[in-house]
This record gives sequence, C-alpha cells and structure tokens, in this order.
Amino acid sequence: MYYLYILKCADKTLYTGITTELDRRIDEHNYSDKGAKYTRIRRPVKLVYTEKYPDRSTASKREYEIKKKMSRAEKLKLIESFEC
Repeated sequence: MYYLYILKCADKTLYTGITTELDRRIDEHNYSDKGAKYTRIRRPVKLVYTEKYPDRSTASKREYEIKKKMSRAEKLKLIESFEC
C-alpha cells in the first residue's frame, strides 16, 4: 500500500510526497536528516491530507498531478474536504 500525503510546513507552504509507511515518513520530515531537504528547513510539518493507492505507479501519477498541475488554491480546497 502506498500513501500520497500533503504536509503543511511551519511557513504555511505545502509539501506533497508518497510513502509506504506514513507515520515513519512524517517523523522523518520532522525529526530526521532523512526528511526532504525542503521540509528540513521548514519544520515542524503537519499532515493535512492523505490518499491510499495499491501501487507506486498510481501513487506517483497522483503525486505528479497534485505537485505540477494543481494551484495552491486547488490544493487548499482538496485539503479542506479532508479530515486527518
């Protein structure tokens, strides 16, 4: 199982990623050098959105769609429709 996730960073920016272990990955973003370079300088981060996918390919396609094709306003609207 793969998870697509969106984080809200301390500076109010959004970060989108995929993982197989959501809790571990969020901890890495907040506390470890294994977190993305982008989030390491914007800690703490908070999980604000997730979706589940059966395989990496499908999750990656959705990640691309959100990262590259959606505006910030569209991402915020997506997040508003979701409760973590």
